[in-house]
Amino acid sequence: MRSTFHGIEVSKRGLFAQQSALNTTGHNIANANTEGYTRQRVNMQATTGLPYVGMNATIEPGLLGTGVQATSIQRLREEFLDIQFRNEHKRQGYWDARLETLEKLEGIMNEPSETGLQKVMDQMWQAWQDLAKDPTDTSARAVVRERSKAVADTFNTLTNHIKEVQLDLDNVVNVKAMEINSLGQQIASLNNQIANIVPHGYQPNDLYDQRDVLLDKLSKLVDIRVTQTTAGMVNVTIEGREFVNGVTSQPVVAQQNPVTGLSDLTLGGAAFVPTAGYMAGTLQSRDQIVPNMLKRLDVLAVNLTKEINDLHRAGRSLSDINNGTVQDLPFFVDANSLAADPATKDYPTSASSLVINPEIMRSLDAIAAAKPEALSTPVGNNENALAIASIKFKVLAAGTGPNDLAESSTLDNYYRYTISQLGVDAQEATRNQLNSEMLVGTVDNQRQSVSGVSIDDEMAEMVKYQHAYSASARVMTSMDEILDKVINGMGRVGL
Repeated sequence: MRSTFHGIEVSKRGLFAQQSALNTTGHNIANANTEGYTRQRVNMQATTGLPYVGMNATIEPGLLGTGVQATSIQRLREEFLDIQFRNEHKRQGYWDARLETLEKLEGIMNEPSETGLQKVMDQMWQAWQDLAKDPTDTSARAVVRERSKAVADTFNTLTNHIKEVQLDLDNVVNVKAMEINSLGQQIASLNNQIANIVPHGYQPNDLYDQRDVLLDKLSKLVDIRVTQTTAGMVNVTIEGREFVNGVTSQPVVAQQNPVTGLSDLTLGGAAFVPTAGYMAGTLQSRDQIVPNMLKRLDVLAVNLTKEINDLHRAGRSLSDINNGTVQDLPFFVDANSLAADPATKDYPTSASSLVINPEIMRSLDAIAAAKPEALSTPVGNNENALAIASIKFKVLAAGTGPNDLAESSTLDNYYRYTISQLGVDAQEATRNQLNSEMLVGTVDNQRQSVSGVSIDDEMAEMVKYQHAYSASARVMTSMDEILDKVINGMGRVGL
């Protein structure tokens, strides 16, 4: 014979289980806009049944149902999608960093435009061509000097701005190293909190969500691998090297290199060079893309000034012709050498050290527009000015020196190729960044379809649990009425 109070116990269990499901549904709705929140579900299971008890039989068909219980609150999350997301996220981070740098360089170079280096050089060549029309014209000489000064200033400005980009990237390396450290420490701290809860039989789903958000952020910066360990904790490796192990994390430190003046990374005290993620893109931009642009500007400046200087030193100025002297003046000199020796004839060694010879800045008559034989000819000789103007179309031979052109080319073509290559690199980075961003979005949408909170779905679940709760309450009310009849109504016949 079953217990008279059995129905109340069954109803009570139903109330508790449905109430737990309603509370979880409300928790889902409350966190519908919480970053990284994973939808939760109460798993229910029928409680163990009881055999029917009888005086004349030990076994009856079936077991007496004892109700329901909430066995667990489950996070609806696919680990496989997390792995996919983090793999794509590191690629997006890498191309984000490269694209940011290339776009900055494109903005600095500002080509094609009316203010870019190409236009300034064209104006300088045209000024020499105009001077050849009347080598004695003071205004034409002034234009040559000012246009040449504009070229020198533009080279100086471009290199200074590009170097600032490099320093900015170095600062980013330092900031991101601190961010990686912070993420590692937070993950280790959450591991500790989780490890203190799981052994007691609880599921710290919200702590798992917080940790997954941190892992997602970390995956954009560097290439990580996450492995599950005991008590709900995870271990994290970066490029195969230990980063978070249980409740401890290895430090990522940015230390200034005494040779380069830029920051190098260490992980756990050993040298560390990431190959994927935002950090890798930033380091490659700082150490490869920016230096390559600086080097190409240096090569252009050194070869341009050498060609002009060689012709200018061999030419004759108005002062030479009028005074019967040979000044042997380079048109451009090295700023560093000039600081040590005001009479220096050293050629510029980089784009940042390009300045006009002070003698030319003092006197326009020092500009050598004539050929050497002009010492015995009229001052109107223009052959040297024409020769300098024609440098624009001169094909320079390739060489193996540090400032030689890698391939035979004119100076104009060399610079055009530099700008074209920058544009191609930026286009490639844009294409890869968009592709990786699309893949990240696709995987994240798949992940959200499993883990994300849908208000409509949760409202439907709420109604379902509400009805079940109400029905269980109604059963309990019915059982209460029955028991009231048994307790208060039985045995009163004839009273």
